[in-house]
Amino acid sequence: MTLITGGQRSGKSGYGQRMALAESANPVYLATSRVWDEEHRRRIERHRAERGAEWINIEEEKSLSRHELTGKTVLVDCVTLWATNYFFDLEADVEASLAQLKEEFLRLTAQDARFIFITNEIGMGEMSSNDIQRKFADLQGWLNQFIAGAADEVFLIVSGLTVRVK
Repeated sequence: MTLITGGQRSGKSGYGQRMALAESANPVYLATSRVWDEEHRRRIERHRAERGAEWINIEEEKSLSRHELTGKTVLVDCVTLWATNYFFDLEADVEASLAQLKEEFLRLTAQDARFIFITNEIGMGEMSSNDIQRKFADLQGWLNQFIAGAADEVFLIVSGLTVRVK
């Protein structure tokens, strides 16, 4: 299991995609994004179009483990959007969101598959004055720590450059 973290537009997804394609001719792209608005829908469509035919594309907002992935290389893109779905569905309840995310993560990774998780490192900036943003930053940070603890390797991507953390 690999965790790839970094800031927005740092090159995380590209790095994860190259890693998955180096390990499998037909990796699974497990996309977690919910369509939030028209701009976001266009962004998702652009990402779909950029992926080649070699990818097995699955779109799943929350219940990632319901998909049979045994024997596959699976790129989960991304943990931040996945956590967002729980966070908003549970009305910004950080504890309930974190508990459900951890349970689902453990169900997912109990499958005999090669997992590559992409996440955002959102806690490196200044603390937001917005209560909801602070709560989500806490959730994301704790979830990233949980996944990093379970991962065999962790990479931080900064401006397209890769730093091995674990």
